[in-house]
Amino acid sequence: MIRAYRLYTGSEGNSHVVKGSVGENKLVEAETIHFKETPAHSSYEWHNDPIPQYVITLAGVLEFTTLGGETFTIYPGDVLLAEDHTGSGHKWRLINDDPWKRAYVVFKTGVDTQFVPDPK
Repeated sequence: MIRAYRLYTGSEGNSHVVKGSVGENKLVEAETIHFKETPAHSSYEWHNDPIPQYVITLAGVLEFTTLGGETFTIYPGDVLLAEDHTGSGHKWRLINDDPWKRAYVVFKTGVDTQFVPDPK
């Protein structure tokens, strides 16, 4: 399985994170893919994700934080399922000396993202 983190907006309006994975060998219908690079030592303050998407980290190590204090670290090869489109949002910062290179995969509306939460 591929390690993944799901960022979503809870009923109280705050962003939360769930650790899990995405299924291998399963197709997920996508509309677009695009790539982005951010310089090393960058950060981005409180924001929401604009659309449902996978953010696949190719290089860089990031620490994400929610307003409620939940934190998690993304490494190259990890997948972020970005679904916190409203509410308090999240922030991130690069914590190593590499730029953040990533691919954004935007889903078709209503698609099964194949995210599987870890057992509690």
